[in-house]
Amino acid sequence: MTATPAQSHSDDVREVPVNGRGEILTQTARRWLAVLRLALGFLFLWAFLDKTFGLGFSTPSERAWVNGGAPSQGFLKSDAVRGPLKDFFGSIASPLSDWLFMLAMLGLGVALMLGIGLRVSAVVCTFVMILMYLAEWPFTPNSGSTNPLVDYHIIYALASIVIAATYAGDTWGAGRPWRRLGIVRKNPWLI
Repeated sequence: MTATPAQSHSDDVREVPVNGRGEILTQTARRWLAVLRLALGFLFLWAFLDKTFGLGFSTPSERAWVNGGAPSQGFLKSDAVRGPLKDFFGSIASPLSDWLFMLAMLGLGVALMLGIGLRVSAVVCTFVMILMYLAEWPFTPNSGSTNPLVDYHIIYALASIVIAATYAGDTWGAGRPWRRLGIVRKNPWLI
């Protein structure tokens, strides 16, 4: 008698439905996707906290947002911005860009940590990461990027898309109860 995958003693071969359309993931895969979601969420939440309070990692306390610092303006007007879009990025540097950037960091961090709104998070993350990727213009030598086509901005964007596509908020997150909310059922883009 041959054991079926569901009868196997290993988590790696037990099939777990993802979304009712026949796609499956192992329990181990679902857990690692949850770890990826939490790590990416913490990355954005940490960026928000460090830039807000100047924890001294990438933002010294004197440049903290609460001390009058300008999180996006500081970057957009710096030498880190290169290439043919430098003038464009300099022109959008403003208090509004600070607020939008910080709201994006906080929103992404909270949504990913909780496992809710992952479709919206994937869109916002991809948009922000592409803008940051283009601002740093990795297509020239000495740009700070180790790969001109696929750098960490692209990896973060792809990770956010994978997290949303695999319902990674269901494992160790509030994805399932979030999807049961009336407003989310009426507006599936909020999943």
